Amino acid sequence: MIFEGILFSEVVSTIFYTFFGLVLLMGCWALIELFTPFSLRKELEEDQNVAIGILMAGLFIALAIIISAVLRS
Repeated sequence: MIFEGILFSEVVSTIFYTFFGLVLLMGCWALIELFTPFSLRKELEEDQNVAIGILMAGLFIALAIIISAVLRS
């Protein structure tokens, strides 16, 4: 069977670290929103500011790489 080598603890830890990483990313979004002098949500949704969208996408990709590296070590 394909799933014989997978332990239940590995599945649970994967789910836990997935949600932990998401919480960290959401926390980073809240901190960025707190420290910027303007509303990122307004700039992205209402003003359709593509530059901020690209900047935030790059930032979240970088944060995801860092968080995944920390969780894997």
